[in-house]
Order: sequence, then structure tokens, then C-alpha cells
Amino acid sequence: MAEETENAAIEVNRGLLKELEDMGFSMARASWALHHSGNSSLEAAVNWIIDHENDSQFEKMPLVEFNIEIESPNPSHDTAENAQARAKELMEQARKLREEEETKGEREREKERIRAGKEMMETKRIAEENERKRNIALRKAEKDEEKKAREKIMLKLNADKLERKRRRGLPTEESASTSIQVSLLDYKRKVMSSSRPASKAEEMRECLRSLRRNHKDEDPRITRTAFETLLTIVRNAAKKPDEERYRRIRLTNRLFHERVGRYKEGIEFMELCGFKTEEGSEFLSLSYHDADINRLRDAAFQLNSAITNPFFGLLSTKAEEDREK
Repeated sequence: MAEETENAAIEVNRGLLKELEDMGFSMARASWALHHSGNSSLEAAVNWIIDHENDSQFEKMPLVEFNIEIESPNPSHDTAENAQARAKELMEQARKLREEEETKGEREREKERIRAGKEMMETKRIAEENERKRNIALRKAEKDEEKKAREKIMLKLNADKLERKRRRGLPTEESASTSIQVSLLDYKRKVMSSSRPASKAEEMRECLRSLRRNHKDEDPRITRTAFETLLTIVRNAAKKPDEERYRRIRLTNRLFHERVGRYKEGIEFMELCGFKTEEGSEFLSLSYHDADINRLRDAAFQLNSAITNPFFGLLSTKAEEDREK
């Protein structure tokens, strides 16, 4: 464009150029307008001037050649006043056309914003629905576990009651009762030993139950502290996955070792959450790409159940005692 402005001579329609000058436009802008509109019409030249009214580069007068072959066959004889009025009319028409185009463009952009908003809301709704379904499934699993634990306790109470009657020499229906209990236990063992592969949440729950079962002789407050410490770790990692300090645990940290690190089940639980031991390092870390928010939320749900459910682990404890007998 700079080379064209400085060196090239442009051909213009002499009659149209005069009409544009009569309308009040400078000779420089009129010449450029005719050149870029192809000397096609007065309206096209006025539209070009309006579209480039803020381009200062067209203030400089170009080299002009008048070509008789592109002269108007019917030159206009309007007075200066008529020419200016016509220019004003053409400019007003051009502005209205541009405003209509801008209004149409704005409507299209608004439609696009509405469409994008609807898509975002639908995506959010689907995510919330999936989260609700997952929570329902987890709560159902927890209720089933509590129900099984209560049934186990009732069976133990009935067995104790029969044993006390036997010791006192009172008549009992031991054979029938024992047969019913054994059948129920066999049925429950078959259900629990199903070949269905365990989900990650089930593995986490079994890991926590093993921790409580394997350390049942210790003060219950100690295992509760272990569960609470693990809950703090996974909650922080889920809430602030971008901060490395919440995804990196020093294994030699005194408090961590006393509360969690000395239990192999505690380390296994963190590995189920995605934490890995750094090779040649004393850290247990969760990489940013391996940080699964849904898995961490499931882990927090299992830990919260272990802390608040008074029956948590009882079913596993009784099953372990039956195997030992």
C-alpha cells in the first residue's frame, strides 16, 4: 500500500471526481475512492470514503491520470448545493446500511452467547447429575454394610444367649438355631466371595477395614486419628490440586509417621488414591496429571464413613475370627 501511495499513478473518472469535489470531499480522498471502487459509481465511491474516513494515509494526493475511456457518458450538471445534498443522502444511506449490518452482527453474536451459555449449563447439569448418582450409590453401599454389620451383631448376641442358657442347664433350641445361623453365614460368605471385580471405592473401604481389624487391640482413638489424618490429606489434594505442597508428603515427617506412615494399610490407602513413592526419595507424591478429583472424593467419603460409623469394620473383624476358628 505504501508503494502504491507514493509511486503509482491512478486512473480516475474526471466527471465523478468533480461530482465528489462538489459534494465537499477533498480531491485526494475522492481520487483514492474512485480508484478503489473501480470508477464504478458515485455511490460506491462515497461508501468507500465512509469506510475509510479514519485512514489518514489517504489524505495525501496521489498521481492522477484521466482516462477518457472511463469518462462518464452523461456527466452530471448538478449545482454545488444539489451535489452536497446528494452526498449527504448517500452518506446517510451508507451509515444506515452499516448500522444495520452491525445490528445484525450483534444479534448473531448474542445468539452465539446464548447457545454457549445453554451448552455450559447442560454440561454442568450432567456433571451434577453424575455426582448425585455416585453419592447415592456410595450411600447405598454404606447402608448395606451397616445392615450386614447389624445382622452379624444380632447373630453374635443370639449365640451368646444360647451359650448362657447352656451353661445354666436351661433347655435350648440350639440345633435349629445353630443350623439357621450357619446357613445364613454360608449365604453371606457366598455373596461376599462373588467373582465380581472390586471397584476402587471398595478397595479403599476394605483397606480401611483391614487397618482397623489388624490393629483392633490398640486404642480406637489411634486408628481414628489415622483416618482423620488421611481425610485431611485427600481433602486438601482435592480442593487445591494445583498446589504441590498438598500433593507431596514426606515419609520421614514425625507426625505423619506416627499417625499414618507406620501402618502399611495407611500407605496402601494413599496409593489407592493415586500417591506414588518417588524413586530414591523420601516423598510420597501425587502428580498433577494423576490427581483424579472423583477418586479423591470417593476416598474422603470412605474415610468419613470409617470415622462416623460405629459399626465400621465389625463385619470384617467377625469374618476374620470365623476363618481363624
